[in-house]
Amino acid sequence: MTNTISPQSPAAWRDPALGARRELALPQGTLPVFDSGSGDPIVFVHGLLVNANLWRKIIPAFSGEYRCVAIDLPFGSHTAAMPDADLTPPGLAALVIAAIEALDLGPVTLVGNDSGGAVSQLVLAARPDLVARLVLTSCDAYENFPPSFFDYLGLAARTPGALTSLAATMRLRPVRRLPIAYGWLARRPIDRAASDSYALPVGAKGIRADVRRAITGLDRRYTLSAARTFADFKNPVLLAWSAGDRFFPERYAERMAVDFPDARIEWIHDSGTFSPEDQPEQLIRAIRVFLNDQKSPPSNPPKSPKSVPPPKS
Repeated sequence: MTNTISPQSPAAWRDPALGARRELALPQGTLPVFDSGSGDPIVFVHGLLVNANLWRKIIPAFSGEYRCVAIDLPFGSHTAAMPDADLTPPGLAALVIAAIEALDLGPVTLVGNDSGGAVSQLVLAARPDLVARLVLTSCDAYENFPPSFFDYLGLAARTPGALTSLAATMRLRPVRRLPIAYGWLARRPIDRAASDSYALPVGAKGIRADVRRAITGLDRRYTLSAARTFADFKNPVLLAWSAGDRFFPERYAERMAVDFPDARIEWIHDSGTFSPEDQPEQLIRAIRVFLNDQKSPPSNPPKSPKSVPPPKS
């Protein structure tokens, strides 16, 4: 079984902008993270079939002032299989928690996207003491985990040979722009190097075995359970949500803005789910304003609505 990706393979490329690669020896296996900057820590969590490269356009904007750590989770676009790890959503959340503790980061600003946002919610539910602030971009939540559109992935993961065939088609770059791949997650073509790093690793048998376990573990019961803890989290929450997201409608952001005691919504326009790919400048601006507001809160902040509805398209 092929358990690792050659460092020379396009599948193994990681943008130098992510920072220095570190490999954490955890009980579950070796977990790569990318570490840059110094200051209050921000931890970035990607989702299914992407990797730390998702944050390559975001991290340089913050690493001059914050310590930025991007975790390379075993979500199907990783470089070394983790056959002994629990890759259910709680198991993936445990990996994030273990990374935060291994790096001695203390309470962090936790930033999640897509299914990485669901994992971030589970981190919050399990260890709220590790989260100073939460930033959720468009992501799975409540009963929408995973979105029904992606039921075909669950079927492929459970059907012998289907995931292998799907992995083979992902070698073709035009296929990646189809809705069944990344076409509706990102409105714009993803850079070739990053796209290869997302799509090619699942061609390795060991990586494919990992992603099969991760996909079959996705279940709304985890996000519904995590949501029951939202009211207990009193720290600030930013919902930097893509307006008009095909998979994660605005109503989920609005629902979370009600359920979290201290939450705000910032709409990211002209973007798919992968706002770090489509609209990095908008996302950077939203996160920066959020972080700066926490540094210098007004003594008597004016009351304002949590959410301004996105413009009608």
